Amino acid sequence: MEIKDTLKLRGVWKIEKYDENGNLLGVSEFENIFLNVGINEMWKLITGTGGTAFTNANTLIGVGDSTTPAVATQTDLLGTNKTYKGLDAGFPQAGTEQQAVFKATFGPDDANYTWNEFVIKNSVSGVCLNRKYEYQGAKAQGQTWIITVTLSLS
Repeated sequence: MEIKDTLKLRGVWKIEKYDENGNLLGVSEFENIFLNVGINEMWKLITGTGGTAFTNANTLIGVGDSTTPAVATQTDLLGTNKTYKGLDAGFPQAGTEQQAVFKATFGPDDANYTWNEFVIKNSVSGVCLNRKYEYQGAKAQGQTWIITVTLSLS
């Protein structure tokens, strides 16, 4: 077995959906693909040759309504409706278990449309690490949806 067959870069998205009274409506999980621009940005950051760190102050989680499947050559959300939210306090978390965890809360008035696509974006450089197309239904006014993304290398 070659080393390339044992290493895996993985991104897992978890969405917790709550109604206007705080009752859990459901939880879904799915994996993403990493975008070429995001992988290149990671290598720049690792080698100290450039890039902008994905800190709490400049990292966004984005959702949109495009139904276009994800491919590595894309660079951002593609939909007509797009919403980017800053990370919750205390995120990202990194340095344990070979992972980084990002989390954002989309409140009652945020992104009330059909959710189909997802990214982690750097608001300074504009670089998106990853993208996924995965139908999640329509977020209704009054609902709060919380996204937690775990990126890992193992």
